Amino acid sequence: MRLVQFVKQSSPHVILFGAELDDGGNVVVLSHIAPSTLDFIQGGENAMKIAQEYLANSPPSVYGADIDLAAPITGMDKVLCIGMNYKDHLEEVGVPIPKEPLVFNKFPSCIVGPSADLPYPKPTKELDWEVELAVVIGKKASNVSKEEAMDYVYGFTTAHDVSARDWQLTRNGGQWLIGKAMDAFAPIGPAVVTKEEVGDPHNLNLSCTVNGEVKQDSNTKQFVFGVDAVVSWISQFSTLLPGDLILTGTPPGVGAFMKPPQFLKIGDVVECKIEKIGSVFNKVV
Repeated sequence: MRLVQFVKQSSPHVILFGAELDDGGNVVVLSHIAPSTLDFIQGGENAMKIAQEYLANSPPSVYGADIDLAAPITGMDKVLCIGMNYKDHLEEVGVPIPKEPLVFNKFPSCIVGPSADLPYPKPTKELDWEVELAVVIGKKASNVSKEEAMDYVYGFTTAHDVSARDWQLTRNGGQWLIGKAMDAFAPIGPAVVTKEEVGDPHNLNLSCTVNGEVKQDSNTKQFVFGVDAVVSWISQFSTLLPGDLILTGTPPGVGAFMKPPQFLKIGDVVECKIEKIGSVFNKVV
């Protein structure tokens, strides 16, 4: 199932929850079952069963052309991220494979929708792109094993881990937070796709283009630490809650490590795309 939050263009002040029938297709409103994606996930198997039964009866849908997608999930407790998690990216950077996941975070307030504009922050001169697979947690997870970790995963979405490299790497005492958590630094979407529909998360093509030029093109088979390992690892330190996001790292091709380095400028359009999930498009303004 593809879960979305959206507004009808005829009434843009009301955010609705629904199921997208296919990527970019019509949407069935499910707001009578749950007011939001987070509430629906918190409703567990019962909410899913009610939605599946409703969808099986071919209910009316809203034309995809008549809506604007918002972030497919909001209101989560945590937005966590994994750094240096692609083998091919580590080769690009020239650093050894880490022995344990490198964890940092963004704020839930960084979350914006799949077509939201990306305001260029005044403090940075090194705005960069990163396509990432984001894990959506489905139920409370604390001290879970790697073997049981996928039971706690609800689904996945595409994320753009926007980064201010100067503040990530050379400012703020080497702490990554400011460089990763400025306003609108986490566009996600277009949908939260359930794990059953995505299938194996460790064999998904993902790419990033800037103004139509391919910058990143890889596959999640390059993960150093898979989804199960990452969920298990984080749960040893922090209890994961339904709706929490984990961005799982980025492949090679980010601007900071090009020769010479390349960075985003006002007017650029970034597309981050993941197989079986879809794309987010963000214009720098």
